Amino acid sequence: MDVDTIRSAAMKMHGSERRSFLAEVTLKYCQGNARKAETLFGWGRSTIETGLGEKRTGIICLGAQSCFSGRKQWEDKFPEAANALRKMAESHAQQDPSFRSNLAYTRLTAREALNQLQSLGFTDEQLPSPGIMAEILNRMGYRLRNVVKAKPQKNSGN
Repeated sequence: MDVDTIRSAAMKMHGSERRSFLAEVTLKYCQGNARKAETLFGWGRSTIETGLGEKRTGIICLGAQSCFSGRKQWEDKFPEAANALRKMAESHAQQDPSFRSNLAYTRLTAREALNQLQSLGFTDEQLPSPGIMAEILNRMGYRLRNVVKAKPQKNSGN
């Protein structure tokens, strides 16, 4: 038995596939003892025990890490302010002059958006910094750029 080969094979797997592999190796080489597998291979004992339980019952455990990790976005924390911002940006928006994309360009700056939201009665605790406000407007599909008017094509001088 080559311990390094088994370790490298386990490192290339993720989730239930990895736990199943750990359980099979533990049953074959360690008589189903998670503590022996932990000392021999350096794997986490709780992961091995979960894999053994999945193998015994046939029920695959699903993780919910992505549901409970990370920070909520500003739009999710303050939906009323986000709706007011969306209406405000829409009133300042202009279609791409070349009509090549469906992006909306807005002349509204992040600082001006913050000032207008404050005038609508939103507090400083509810409002982000100007840099984050620019990111929020970009996430909403509004590009903070100066809108260039369509220029007429030059005559080639024929």
